[in-house]
Amino acid sequence: MNADPRVMEYFPSTLSRAESDAFAARIREHLAKHGFSFWVVESRADGAFLGLTGLLPRFVAHFTPCVEVGGRVAAAHWEKGYATEAAKAALRFGFDRLELAEIVAYTVPQNRRSRRVMEKLGMSHSSADDFDHPALPEHHQLRRHVLYRILRPTSR
Repeated sequence: MNADPRVMEYFPSTLSRAESDAFAARIREHLAKHGFSFWVVESRADGAFLGLTGLLPRFVAHFTPCVEVGGRVAAAHWEKGYATEAAKAALRFGFDRLELAEIVAYTVPQNRRSRRVMEKLGMSHSSADDFDHPALPEHHQLRRHVLYRILRPTSR
């Protein structure tokens, strides 16, 4: 999945097997240390790997410290609601179990698929929060990002 150019279109690059394995190791390490991270998303019907989703803290920016909801779904499983369903579960975990006050998500402005998921989750966007990703060099085509936020519901 991390080597698929369609899945990684809005990331700086696809990942090699070694880079993907290192990413998985960082996820496992964060989970062991903090009790949350990205989780594998599987089909209820047959256990097939669909992608990953979850919560992670990220880099330093004007809106941090924060926890981000994110993930990716294998292209064969797009447009089936898996990303939204999995992200909703991650938000519930973040608000109910971790008692987070707010969770954020971000992507590049042109990533309509991810932005649609964020909107389905009830996240809100303000252009005042848009930012340049600090891990990408100046003038990189993917440097500019939009930020979405959601607050813990008060009725829980």
